[in-house]
Amino acid sequence: MAKIKIDPVTRLEGHLKIEVEVDSTNTVINAHSSGNLFRGFEQILAGRDPRDAIHLTQRICGLCPVSHSIASVKAVEDAFGYTPTADALLLRNLILGGNYLSDHILHFYHLALLDYAQGPSQSPWQPGYNVDYRLTTTENDAVINNYIKALEIRRKAHEMTAILSGKIPHVMTVVPGGVTVKLTSTDITKFKTYLSEVKSFIDNEYMNDLNLIANAYDDYYYIGKGSGNLLTYGVFDLDSTNTLFKAGTYTNGTYGSMDTNLIKEYTKYSWYTDTSTNKHPQNGETTPQYGKAGAYSWLKAPRYNGVAYETGPLARMFMNKEYTRGISVMDRHMARGLETQKLAQEMSYWADLLSTNMNAYSELTLPDSGVGYGLTEAPRGALGHWLNFSNQSTDHYQVLTPTCWNVSPRDDNGNMGPLEQALIGVTVQDINQPIELLRIVHSFDPCTGCSVHIIDVENNIRKEFVVSTPNPKGAF
Repeated sequence: MAKIKIDPVTRLEGHLKIEVEVDSTNTVINAHSSGNLFRGFEQILAGRDPRDAIHLTQRICGLCPVSHSIASVKAVEDAFGYTPTADALLLRNLILGGNYLSDHILHFYHLALLDYAQGPSQSPWQPGYNVDYRLTTTENDAVINNYIKALEIRRKAHEMTAILSGKIPHVMTVVPGGVTVKLTSTDITKFKTYLSEVKSFIDNEYMNDLNLIANAYDDYYYIGKGSGNLLTYGVFDLDSTNTLFKAGTYTNGTYGSMDTNLIKEYTKYSWYTDTSTNKHPQNGETTPQYGKAGAYSWLKAPRYNGVAYETGPLARMFMNKEYTRGISVMDRHMARGLETQKLAQEMSYWADLLSTNMNAYSELTLPDSGVGYGLTEAPRGALGHWLNFSNQSTDHYQVLTPTCWNVSPRDDNGNMGPLEQALIGVTVQDINQPIELLRIVHSFDPCTGCSVHIIDVENNIRKEFVVSTPNPKGAF
């Protein structure tokens, strides 16, 4: 029996370690995934004005800050008892949608593509794996050219979003009471022009390249299934009850509704105290205990009704019944591409509703106390924020991210998370170049953007954590 360790896994946000055991046929028989950095935002928010969370939690991640702003503002508005106007929902959908388009293009071209196509033989493309690349030279050159073009398209998607949000990442116009932007006719024209160009790239280059990869690697429709259970909170509010992508569950082949009361987080195998386990996020606890015996990750293990669920574009497209082919590495890529295409089309309809006279913001008064939660979907999966405050000061804040759902360690019953389950059973051709493992990991689009933020104003070290150092050979 041999071990393969990839630490850190590159081409994702944050620091993730994958360690598997393989048998005599190089088939994976055991797997562990470890998030290697502590986040600590729950402690930072304690004692602050609850409205601060909308801006501070966006710093959890530079890839999906808009999703954190949406989840946080929904939690605050829920605690305030406020319902935003239709115009505010429209603007928030376009801001969030712009982030989705940029992020999905980022994932396909700049995070996942190099698992299937080879870059030029020069830095920073090399060194890298050199196994199981199946595209012809002409095909490979074409998708790498689009890799470069995708950088420009992502920039334009960001500039498009910033017209409505003030800036990106870390948007400024999403606040309790709505969206503060006042549009001019020039703003609206610029937004539509950007969107048209981004949409054209998605409809043509992205979808063509995705289908090329899917055809060349069609065996990956049968690799990396994972838990087989899917969950979504729903996203892109169309009104107070309906969303463009529906909320729900898909459990052992059966669709069901989603009950937030059935969500709990477990920490037996996470570096948190035993008092942090088996708790609903509304009364969740995040007390670090690095070095705890048996633990191997900073990620908690969220479960729905005690079971591991995968979240993300595949779950959303399944719940809408717009992509139900299967659950695998390539199904995740196809669902993400089709979701990107659907969203860009929907944004074109929404953009036609923009005007210079929108009713999108009302100033709200901070109440003395409140309890609320906000659920949405980041590009990579289900995201929830839970808030309690009294005396106009935050008593408790809890964030449950998509990657905790997808890349969690074992729960208190020893059951693996979705990614760990997806790695079991795959056969690795070359244990020194385990590209099969990377393809499975990247299909989940992990984002462990969680860094230490516990400092004082004198820049003294208040907490110190040991983080695994990179292995220059990538695997050993």
